[in-house]
Amino acid sequence: MKRELKKSVVYGLYALSFALLVGGIFMIGFLITKTGNKSYQYVSKSIFDYEENVRVVNTENTIIRPYTDTNVNIVKSFYDYKASEEEQEKSLIYYEGTYMQSSGVSYSKGEAFDVVSILNGTVKEIKEDSVLGNVITIEHENGITSVYQSIQDILVKENDQVTKGQILAKSSTSNVSKELDNHLYFELIINGECVNPENYYDKSIEEI
Repeated sequence: MKRELKKSVVYGLYALSFALLVGGIFMIGFLITKTGNKSYQYVSKSIFDYEENVRVVNTENTIIRPYTDTNVNIVKSFYDYKASEEEQEKSLIYYEGTYMQSSGVSYSKGEAFDVVSILNGTVKEIKEDSVLGNVITIEHENGITSVYQSIQDILVKENDQVTKGQILAKSSTSNVSKELDNHLYFELIINGECVNPENYYDKSIEEI
């Protein structure tokens, strides 16, 4: 004789199965949503976070070298008080019986090359100096000033607004460093103090 389940038991089993099915679907959906949110938050932070994005891709205010020719080399370094005696000796400029500490860097390639602005700025002064040669002084943001000496064929004038990488002139010669022949003597001044330009290339002005 077969035993039949009571209708109440059958209905209870149906209800329990349905509840387990709905609960399982809800739990799977919750886990997917939670995992998806974590992934979205990660992507949002690494790509769209404004402060991080500015530091990575904004190159407008990055200091570049005062030339673009890849064959240009340093022929006279900045005088560093912390450098060795040998390096300091190589950074001295001898002129008319006097040794002077180089407050900039001399660049040369053996022939004339284009001299460019290291940042956007305003041409504050252009002068012809009997010792230094022609000189261009440009003021930039954040107390930065760049000075280009021993140049020729100047393409800008005082009060001009220049852009980073714009050609200003060509390298030339000067009486103070005749032994270097054709070269550019470049000074970088930050808040009134001459600094070693080689320590600031590829840095943004916000880092200074």
